[in-house]
Amino acid sequence: MSFCFNFDISGQTNASEDAGGNKVQSGMKDVGAKYAEVDDNTPACPVKEAKEHLPPSDPQFLLTDAVFETVTIGTLPPLHFLNETVFERTASERDDGEKILSRREEKNSDLISGVYEGGLKVWECTYDVLEIIEKEGETFSGKAVLDLGCGAGLLGILALKRGARQVLFQDYNSTVIEQLTVPNLILNCEEDDEVESYGEKKGKGKGKKQEENSCAEKGKENSNTGGPPPKKRATDLSKHPLMRRCRFYSGDWRTFLPLVLKKEPQPKFDIIFTSETIYNTCYYSALHETLHKLLAPSGLVYLATKSHYFGVGGGLHLFETFVEQRGVFSLDHLWDGAEGLQRHVVVLRFKKQNDN
Repeated sequence: MSFCFNFDISGQTNASEDAGGNKVQSGMKDVGAKYAEVDDNTPACPVKEAKEHLPPSDPQFLLTDAVFETVTIGTLPPLHFLNETVFERTASERDDGEKILSRREEKNSDLISGVYEGGLKVWECTYDVLEIIEKEGETFSGKAVLDLGCGAGLLGILALKRGARQVLFQDYNSTVIEQLTVPNLILNCEEDDEVESYGEKKGKGKGKKQEENSCAEKGKENSNTGGPPPKKRATDLSKHPLMRRCRFYSGDWRTFLPLVLKKEPQPKFDIIFTSETIYNTCYYSALHETLHKLLAPSGLVYLATKSHYFGVGGGLHLFETFVEQRGVFSLDHLWDGAEGLQRHVVVLRFKKQNDN
């Protein structure tokens, strides 16, 4: 699969980020120009305040004239999401308080540092994680899942459809959450009105594959004709069983972490997905702190990435070095792609001697 970066990094600083004002652990080695350690004299990167988004009062409005695509991998349930090309062409008609849709078009860029962090695209590494999940047979039954830097939200939506008890979706931009993540979830809620979720179908597997294939064909048919998704029921989708198990946040990881930790009891996640989020070394400290504070003691972080992000500077080797120096997580490779710009899926877990 080919890939081309189109990043605008003119507003980027060289300072790294710290989550929630927490200082990084002492005793870490200096890695020079590779990335900057946080200290009290380091100029802060712009901080985007985090906020929680409530489910929309009129979910169907978000799907007016929508055109969607469907991805089906192996035995996984089909996942529906808004067509990117149509989404871009209708950007001017969408509610966008952040103005990221117009600025993205103006800059002709997939990333504007500190303004828009790429959440409107379904990046290649998302599909790599889906392949790994299908291979490992993870069902998510009864688990709490965090989709960190969720964008279209496909990984979190899959977890919901396969029995997760709670999924929290987080993206840098509120427009991404409101105009892409939530509508994608609604698309999959509508399907769930006709096809039971994986968790509800446990023990009733006969005929499951046939029903899923039928739904996948429906999605494919609507995508090809350009028609809107079928409105199956005039129900209040904000009260749909899948929607009730979700929470939505936007904002910088440095402000997201303290906000979500205000909840009682403080959340811990059995699985954290984060795909294509280590492209900028400035964000490593905040990402690491977020994973550290929110991962359950025996939890897993599935991180998907490219080997290197040209024009931005991050990549797997630098992040592996960062993680090793912190001494909190072990990191193991689950899959390494050999073709083109190499892609990887790794898993992080707490080291056994770590006191979480």
